[in-house]
Amino acid sequence: MNIDRFVFAFAGFVVLLSALLAWTVSPYWLLLTAFVGLNMFQAAFTGFCPLAKILKAVGLKPGHAFK
Repeated sequence: MNIDRFVFAFAGFVVLLSALLAWTVSPYWLLLTAFVGLNMFQAAFTGFCPLAKILKAVGLKPGHAFK
């Protein structure tokens, strides 16, 4: 799995998890969904993703979406 696929899979998991937690625990968990969405939005324009930088440092194979 390359960095791009991992980042998208992780973001999808966090969004689903926060939606579940918002439904069962507290609506404040939707703030986590908003954070992930804003991070993905800025990454689309800047090419910078903190998780991608961490995964690159760990040695995961880079994809094409993030620098």
